[in-house]
Amino acid sequence: MEGLMRKSSKLVGLAGAVLALSLLAGCSSNEPDPAQRAVNAANRADGAAARAEAASQKSSQAAAQAQAAASRVEQAASDAKAAADRAEAIASKTMSSAPRHRARRRHRAAEESSAPPAGGEAAPAPAGEAPPPAPAPATP
Repeated sequence: MEGLMRKSSKLVGLAGAVLALSLLAGCSSNEPDPAQRAVNAANRADGAAARAEAASQKSSQAAAQAQAAASRVEQAASDAKAAADRAEAIASKTMSSAPRHRARRRHRAAEESSAPPAGGEAAPAPAGEAPPPAPAPATP
């Protein structure tokens, strides 16, 4: 029985020593064990992956919005070009079918202003132009 006591006391003493060493080791170092560090790193990586996924989705949405805006701008430019073409066609049609009588009025007005006054004197000719021909004498 004495041998059993010795063995059990040695075993209890050894277990106490291991416990004391583990407590000292745990208290002396504030760093977590490698397994805990691996778990922490995995959690950080998981969070970073989730943030990257969210950023990717936002980026995709922004790209789709930019593409839609570019499409709208392209459509507006096409509409503006079509409107300019229509306006040009209307202007061309209007200019080709403009009445010519206005030019005749101006021509007659120019003739009347160059005709001699009632007193028989000829109006002076504008610079650089030949004087108008004299009126024919009246026959009785």
